[in-house]
Amino acid sequence: MSLKAIAEYSDRIEAEMARLALAAEGIDAHIFDGGMAGLGLGFMTPARIMVLPEDAAEARIVLEKHGQA
Repeated sequence: MSLKAIAEYSDRIEAEMARLALAAEGIDAHIFDGGMAGLGLGFMTPARIMVLPEDAAEARIVLEKHGQA
């Protein structure tokens, strides 16, 4: 299964809020590199929101709608 990055956040909490917004719309999303962002190193390795390629366009729309893109 290949995933596509649709957004990056320097803060793990912001990334988690974006993931929850996607989940509320029925889009399965995962956070990659959240541990580094959680340590305050998000400027070096941001937390990435990953979704299936076929969900990427809709996921971006959802994040824009929620002001999290």
